[in-house]
Amino acid sequence: MQIYDITLSISPDLPVWPGDPRVVLERIGKIEDGDSSNVTRLEMSAHTGTHVDAPYHFLGGNAPTVDELPLKVLTGRAYVVRIPDEVERITQAVLEGVEIPARTRRLLIKTRNSELWKHQEKKFFKEYVALEGEAAQYLVDRGVKLVGVDYLSVAPYDATHTTHQILLQAGIVVVEGLNLSAVTQGRYTLYCLPLKLARADGAPARAILTGV
Repeated sequence: MQIYDITLSISPDLPVWPGDPRVVLERIGKIEDGDSSNVTRLEMSAHTGTHVDAPYHFLGGNAPTVDELPLKVLTGRAYVVRIPDEVERITQAVLEGVEIPARTRRLLIKTRNSELWKHQEKKFFKEYVALEGEAAQYLVDRGVKLVGVDYLSVAPYDATHTTHQILLQAGIVVVEGLNLSAVTQGRYTLYCLPLKLARADGAPARAILTGV
């Protein structure tokens, strides 16, 4: 069995959404300074790197928070679909053209974005490939329960609300910031476990795929 780590490493060099705090990793306990152990202080947004969006992120009110997301959706069979490099925005027509298998419940979308992670790009890239609202509705109508993307947002940079709201209102779990650069199109098993942050709108996650 092959294991693919599709999680971004959290470090101060990791790009973050504009306006979000940069990652701080500070050792506050140091063995070389006489402390009994090494201890690190971590400071960052809940939407740093590979992370899960909860409905509360865009819906507010009594919408589910990240600690309430169903683990049975975050783990199980998944399909990785490869979007052609020339695609700039993912529309319904684009998704229809790549022939997603029937009854796919967990869909991970690989685009040219993954090359940014492969080359360890440190700057935020506003022209990333993302889903238009009509594409999000198409996935809702197909019965998809989890959507994963290979940049820091499932929605375009200049139109973040519509896509998020369509997916999250339908109860679809959104996973963002996946590194799919080493993964080819096909069927896998996904394990994606966000930190259990009480009443939070999102959380970093460790995500892996297994396959033959």
